[in-house]
Amino acid sequence: MYSDEEARVLGYITLLFACQLAGEAIARLAGLPVPGPVLGMIVLLAGLVVTRRPVSPGLEAASCGLLRCLLLLFVPAGVGIYAYWDMLAGALLPIAGAVVIGTFVSIGVTGWTMQALLSHKGAHPAARLQESRREA
Repeated sequence: MYSDEEARVLGYITLLFACQLAGEAIARLAGLPVPGPVLGMIVLLAGLVVTRRPVSPGLEAASCGLLRCLLLLFVPAGVGIYAYWDMLAGALLPIAGAVVIGTFVSIGVTGWTMQALLSHKGAHPAARLQESRREA
């Protein structure tokens, strides 16, 4: 019926959805203002950290397969914008401002985090370049 590889990928897809379900349950039971899938990713990360295992090829294949279909997830958002345009039109400026500010804040925090992580590991490209110049 299924090859061994297909069965493994199906098992990992089930694991991903179980983590999402756990995240939804945590968000609802704790009343947290965080989306369940985000908490589900944290649950998955915690599981990987606790078991100290690298990401298996099956989990990577399942994740990449879902990411290839990511564009389909934007269809409901587009339909919602179309369906509720009358309500959204009055708040267009605040929504646009929140999107622009949120984008810049996200880029800034991501850049700052990467700088901190790279310099902490000593892997920052500028630091390596300076070290190589000193040695030369």
